[in-house]
Amino acid sequence: MDGGGHGGVASPRCADRGEELLLRVLAGSGADPAAEISRARRGGDAGAAPVGTGPLRHVATVPPRTGTPAPWPSWVPGPVRMAFARRGVLAPWTHQAEAASLAHAGRDVVVATGTASGKSLAYQLPVLSRLSTDPRATALYLAPTKALAADQLRALHELDVPDVRPAALDGDTATDEREWVRSHSRWIFSNPDMLHRSVLPRHSRWAAFLRRLEMVVIDECHTYRGVFGSHVALLLRRLLRLAARYGARPVLVLASATVAEPAGHASRLTGRDVQAVTLDGSPQAGRTVALWEPPLLPEVTGENGAPVRRSAGAEAARMLGDLVLEGARTLAFVRSRRAAELTAIGARRVLTAVDPELAARVAAYRGGYLPEERRALESALARGELLGMATTNALELGVDVAGLDAVVVAGFPGTRASFWQQAGRAGRGADSALVVLVARDDPMDTYLVHHPEALLGAPLEACVLDPTNPYVLGPQLVCAAAELPLTERDVAEVFGGPPAAAVLDELVADRVLRRRPAGWFWPSTRERPASSVDIRGSGIGQVALVESGTGRMLGTVDGAAAPASAHPGAVYLHRGESFVVDDLDLDTGVALVHAADPDWRTDARSTADVEVRRVLSCRDLGPVRVSLAEVDVTSQVVAYQRRSPDGSVLATVPLDLPEQTLRTRSVLYDIDDAALRDAGLPPMRVPGALHAAEHAAIGLLPLFATCDRWDIGGLSTALHPHTGRPTVFVHDGHPGGAGFAERGHAVLGPWLAATMAAIRGCECAAGCPSCVQSPKCGNGNAPLDKAGAVAVLGVVLAALTREGRVPQGARW
Repeated sequence: MDGGGHGGVASPRCADRGEELLLRVLAGSGADPAAEISRARRGGDAGAAPVGTGPLRHVATVPPRTGTPAPWPSWVPGPVRMAFARRGVLAPWTHQAEAASLAHAGRDVVVATGTASGKSLAYQLPVLSRLSTDPRATALYLAPTKALAADQLRALHELDVPDVRPAALDGDTATDEREWVRSHSRWIFSNPDMLHRSVLPRHSRWAAFLRRLEMVVIDECHTYRGVFGSHVALLLRRLLRLAARYGARPVLVLASATVAEPAGHASRLTGRDVQAVTLDGSPQAGRTVALWEPPLLPEVTGENGAPVRRSAGAEAARMLGDLVLEGARTLAFVRSRRAAELTAIGARRVLTAVDPELAARVAAYRGGYLPEERRALESALARGELLGMATTNALELGVDVAGLDAVVVAGFPGTRASFWQQAGRAGRGADSALVVLVARDDPMDTYLVHHPEALLGAPLEACVLDPTNPYVLGPQLVCAAAELPLTERDVAEVFGGPPAAAVLDELVADRVLRRRPAGWFWPSTRERPASSVDIRGSGIGQVALVESGTGRMLGTVDGAAAPASAHPGAVYLHRGESFVVDDLDLDTGVALVHAADPDWRTDARSTADVEVRRVLSCRDLGPVRVSLAEVDVTSQVVAYQRRSPDGSVLATVPLDLPEQTLRTRSVLYDIDDAALRDAGLPPMRVPGALHAAEHAAIGLLPLFATCDRWDIGGLSTALHPHTGRPTVFVHDGHPGGAGFAERGHAVLGPWLAATMAAIRGCECAAGCPSCVQSPKCGNGNAPLDKAGAVAVLGVVLAALTREGRVPQGARW
């Protein structure tokens, strides 16, 4: 269970442990600790800390919070209450009692509170109570990962409530165990993938379980966003449709990190009206939160001579070592498996130079380890045998590791929810803890360390999903029809009405489904379409990476990304091992690779074009026009560059790969040439200015929509045939769109204001990866005009301001 599920009240005293640890980290960086903290605190509350010689940009203190317990609800059976008491839970917190009581009363509910606030108890209480009072009732728990489901199942076993018979059902469950689970378990712990591929296609075998299904728990529901979230939204509708077929209407209990509009997101995800519980009644330790920007390295230059910062990974490794020397139990969150290993190695190197015995108390933790290895590491950290751990986000969700002295986050993890999930691992009792966000060379990170109110203030991002995306809706409707013929009532009330009807017409025309008076039918009784529908992919399919000498399958890459990441000659990393791609066959979906360790990396170079198919919305703002459109994005990887570790180009190798066309959605703006001239941009500077503005905007959109910059793309041109003017596109990277372009269109003013602030806040002279350079640019980050980007954005923002589309007081 989450640590916050325990009863009692925390002490209001907050020790200065967090600030003491920050002083140690600053000393290790070579800065003057007292001067740095004083300068950062003088910077004010709006990110105005002056940039000095040191790396500290902002310091904030999150005060401790005492918990507010509530009485046990009268409906909780004695055995359930006693089970929690044995685990040290003497009373629930207020949010736990409120959410549990709503669920017990039959209301669908989402509890959206902070890390370690005890969200587990909020759904365990109503489910266990229902299972205890109704011996026939069943329940289903869904988690986005197997590891999270396993942790929650272990916590339930420790509660030891009689006759619940909880069990896991995932890809690791043996065939004979699955038979037992289906026949005997009353609370099944699974994931959307298993529900999609195994349970729903064979629902007749699960009829007894579905008929008695009383509650469905959907944990960490904020992770269901984009294309994956859209698939899961339709998957849940399929589940509820089949449950209704067997006479059940289960109550939905969702748990989420603190995000914008949790009730709205939960309702879009489930198709039901969901009530949110957001007032957190659990105690919380105080925290010192530091925002850190690594220094520029004067002796190193990157692409096109751009300045380069010391890497966030190198800073995190040094901090992890310094904090372990102070005896602080510390987690360092990094962005990749390879980075976890390298960060642990770097920290051990720091410690070996000072106290070699401490080096053995630092380890890496990541996906790919065996379950018993992960459990051993978690246990060693909890007992204090390990003092430091470098980890991917594998320790962000669900695993009960809390009460640490410090957390170092190497690079903003993509959303505020993820940042606070990771930060929430720090904080123990009355002692304050330290949380450090180390900025990567990235526009988003640059913006946040200079504008801390965007991170430490109100939630800004919204979970985006689109269940009406035809590229998602089509395969899901086929799966639903194969499970149970679709009726017109299903189309109208379950799957979204007119968009679903239009997709069904296409499926019938393509002879995928058949239309009869009673509805739509899947024509085969032997084939199950779910096995060919990847709910985590783009819908284009996967390319398997196969070792040519052994036939061993190493992994997969998305079909749309394969030309850029798995082209012939590409260097591919898998679990710390390096391979080179020999051949890519997009028709068969196979890339052949061989083991190699070259002393270079590879970057693809591509061409792209955007054709506007249909304008969905358009606003004419005088010199600026803003639109949302359906577009065809045609791209072709034409070459790749071999680069040395310092970024210099060793060779450019041409490639002959086919064009790929993606039909998706895009937000775009176009500008009158005269307005650009009036802003000081002659025609020769316009391409670089638009290109730089496009790159920076792509880097900042994840601040407003829960996406990664790799989920979106863009194009800029000084003359586009559709608009006849200079134009910038930012488009979804998924077929049909994932909702990110719509979100960008809705928040264009705040989004572009943040983009301009990020460019202006970067201390480089002419553009760098922290502001206008992009790691995925197909044109080698040329041309780019940093000052011109500010001018372009100024013209657009001025037009949006006149229309009232920029928030009052926005700084740009």
